[in-house]
Amino acid sequence: MISRHWKGISARDQADAYVSHLKAETFPALRAIPGFVRASILRRTVAKGTEFQVITVWESLDAIRAFSGQDAEVAVVPPVVRDMMVEFEERASHYEIVNGTT
Repeated sequence: MISRHWKGISARDQADAYVSHLKAETFPALRAIPGFVRASILRRTVAKGTEFQVITVWESLDAIRAFSGQDAEVAVVPPVVRDMMVEFEERASHYEIVNGTT
């Protein structure tokens, strides 16, 4: 299992819209990709706005590539989301899950 991490900072007045976008557009699209397991949204207030860390869990890097393209680390940030963000990471980080609890 692979955990994919990405961070971005939205303008404060765009934070709720970003969460709505994830729930309505991004997460349904991810559920349609074989090998997608789950997603979490973390948020906190920072000086520049509202910081988000989106964590997705996948069965393999190949499953992630079905989402990101051949370069598994490239961030997938559609134009509508880019417009909400003050700044965001261009690359995602991946971690092998070695242990977890349910």
